[in-house]
Amino acid sequence: MEASTIVFTIGPLAINSVVVTTWGIMLILGVSCWLATRNLSLNPGRLQTMLEGTVTAMQDSIDAIIPGHSQQLLPFVATLWIYIVIANLIGLIPQLHSPTGHLSVTVGLALLVFLSVHWFGIRNDGIRGYLKHYLSPTPLLLPFHIISEVTRTIALAVRLFGNIMSLELVALLVLLVAGLLVPIPLLMLHIVESLVQAYIFGMLALIYVAGAMQSQQNFNQDNKGNNT
Repeated sequence: MEASTIVFTIGPLAINSVVVTTWGIMLILGVSCWLATRNLSLNPGRLQTMLEGTVTAMQDSIDAIIPGHSQQLLPFVATLWIYIVIANLIGLIPQLHSPTGHLSVTVGLALLVFLSVHWFGIRNDGIRGYLKHYLSPTPLLLPFHIISEVTRTIALAVRLFGNIMSLELVALLVLLVAGLLVPIPLLMLHIVESLVQAYIFGMLALIYVAGAMQSQQNFNQDNKGNNT
């Protein structure tokens, strides 16, 4: 795995290749979304049908985890899925490396999920209602709840980083040993693994957010059970 190189500087701020690649992905996403939604019609063509099917599949995945909240969570979860898929696959382009193969990027994504979990939880239950679940079923478990929040965030970052880094490393080693004899199976493996890792990251983020949004409901059920 090659270290990121400094592309240019803005005063004391050094912009490396990972940041530039991420900006490129953001630009691609922005332009693609604009082009895909500017000529929507009631008689969709193949492209519109494919895009609508993709959005519907994402909504169904969200409703399967937390029914009734797909409209609220779709922008966040779908953006995670699409960005990570592109970031994982961009390593297939010669001279480019997947941003998700760098720990700084996956840590940033994991921190975004960490903050979003609390944002959606507080937005759904209110700050007092949301914080109550940290004291359930007993305040003695508060340190363990906090440790759980931290460790799962670290695991989220390290899992994606480790899988993409090892995938690129294996691809490099195989190409060095076998040359161009096995390019197609290797590319297919890279594509499949990139899609799988993006899906896993998005689903874990969705599960964490769903748990936060349902925390007050679970807390009330626990109290009702204890009272009976």
